[in-house]
Amino acid sequence: MRIARFTVDNDLHFGIVEGEEGAETLRVIAGDPFYSGIEPTGATYPLEQVRLLSPMIPRSKVIGTIANWAGTEAPASPQFFIKPNTTVIGPGDPVTLPEYSESVSPEGELAVIIGRIAKSVPLERVHEVIFGYTIANDLTARDMLETDVQWTRAKCFDGSTPLGPWIETELDTDSLNITTWVDGDTVQEGNTADMHYSVAELVSAASEIFTLLPGDVLLTGSAPGATVLRDGQEIEIEIEGIGSLITRVRDEAN
Repeated sequence: MRIARFTVDNDLHFGIVEGEEGAETLRVIAGDPFYSGIEPTGATYPLEQVRLLSPMIPRSKVIGTIANWAGTEAPASPQFFIKPNTTVIGPGDPVTLPEYSESVSPEGELAVIIGRIAKSVPLERVHEVIFGYTIANDLTARDMLETDVQWTRAKCFDGSTPLGPWIETELDTDSLNITTWVDGDTVQEGNTADMHYSVAELVSAASEIFTLLPGDVLLTGSAPGATVLRDGQEIEIEIEGIGSLITRVRDEAN
């Protein structure tokens, strides 16, 4: 099942994505599915008549994962950083490049959406706390990684975590192709089978550090490859079984 968050005539809704690719409709859900469950109503809208938003604005946090793909040395245990929810934007929303950086790069990643309060979750029960999956673009100011002691400026600027286009609630994450293009040129390509730590291992390890809350987002890391973004460029990230997330870039001066 695919769950989208969208607006029609400035009214906010959640909805179930139905229909074939290119002819999708959205069946409105009563209330917030994270707290009220999934209760379809009789209202439907064609996809082209709505504005898709980020599938959720995390109530608490976005959790990033460090060095989790083949091509980097595997850390002894999963390593994380935190991004604020002000980094989150939706599909098609423009990203403004921060004026303090000259080297922002896209990172296409599988994002895990937490569905319930969770602490110290054993591996065999991780599936009980996952609501679903979406696509993330973990935009990174790479020059700040080189100059700063902490990753705050590199990872946490406004709009640096585009999410979407919707949440897929049923997905086998063991072997998913992930591709990132910039203006049609491939800049990253990989498969989740190349991750050092699986989705279950990442969620379990993160829950040992801090309590996970409904709507929290865990990013699973990206395949190798980097390019410097420029004003006007378009980023597309495709994950097998979910779809595509498109982000457009604008310079802060424009």
